[in-house]
Amino acid sequence: MLPAIKDYRALARRRLSRFAFDYLEGGAEDGRSMARNLASWGDVTFLPRTMVDVSQVDTSITLFGRKQAMPAFVGPTGLNGLYWPQAEQVLARAAHAAGLPFVMSTASTSLLEDVRAASPGDLWLQLYVQKDRRIAQSMMARAQAAGFSALMLTVDTMVHGKRDHDVRNGFRMPVPWTPRLLADLLSHPRWCLRMLRQGGSPQLVNLARSAGVESNIQKQAAAMSREMDMALRWEDLAWVRRHWQGPVIVKGLLSADDARLALQAGADGIVVSNHGGRQLECAPAPMAQLPQIADAVHGKMHIFVDGGVRRGSDIAKARALGADAVLLGRAPLYGLASRGPQGVAEVLEILRTELETTLRLLGAPQATGLNASFLQKH
Repeated sequence: MLPAIKDYRALARRRLSRFAFDYLEGGAEDGRSMARNLASWGDVTFLPRTMVDVSQVDTSITLFGRKQAMPAFVGPTGLNGLYWPQAEQVLARAAHAAGLPFVMSTASTSLLEDVRAASPGDLWLQLYVQKDRRIAQSMMARAQAAGFSALMLTVDTMVHGKRDHDVRNGFRMPVPWTPRLLADLLSHPRWCLRMLRQGGSPQLVNLARSAGVESNIQKQAAAMSREMDMALRWEDLAWVRRHWQGPVIVKGLLSADDARLALQAGADGIVVSNHGGRQLECAPAPMAQLPQIADAVHGKMHIFVDGGVRRGSDIAKARALGADAVLLGRAPLYGLASRGPQGVAEVLEILRTELETTLRLLGAPQATGLNASFLQKH
């Protein structure tokens, strides 16, 4: 096991092709939003308590009637097949072994039915809504038939953010076989061999099955971008409710006003998120928005947050700031890209042990007991 998440990132950078790592790592435009995400957690400092019995600490929480090992999810990320074969199955199994839910992306490279067959754990579906509502309806029906327990509706991707790194690398699917790319692949033979073993470029097979565009990556990509429903409104949450029997969480909010609207529209929870800094480059860090959003809707709906979580102490900070749990995006992918299934398991264990250590040093025997009283006021 490596010491910290940043060590898995460094190893992933060495082992992935340049365009694959840049797709994993890169943010929108100049990357300022992503940089704010990472820096924001360092701006929060704790005020620890002493002379408290922390011989036993409990990192677990309960959400929607299900107990999980710590306040974290393995969050939804797309095109994971770029980093490891059968990536979603690997992530789902690792999440289950760690006692955490796994949120599967619409842009996954494995079928949700195959992920369910690979893991008996708590699975959630992240959903994009296309202009043709039958695609989302099919996705929801398939997920419910496979026993997925909750739906995470993403609302911040009406268009894709401008990602300069992908343009510079000529990144698109299927992979363009340019001399520059061939040189990149030859310098990463193990990664290249893994891709060849899985049949070459990963496919958006999950979306393809519901959209009826099997085995054509260009049509799959079109269904994900040009066909996104840019007219989605709060009133449409009622349509989602009609087709989903279970909790509905709205992902991609950054304002307290939108949090209130989500509550009024009947959402069971929200994810405070700027899409990992990959959409609006000048968006604020979700962590910075968390306190005002928690003030607006705390106790009335579940609140989750993502963006730049790299330490177990970040999970503790999120709880103290008013979130129920965090979504882990890039961190598990660093483990996946660097060491496969073992790497994902190690990353999740590092975060759990860091959280446990933080609780002991804070004088907080239970993660559920974290609140603003543990934060230093500035």
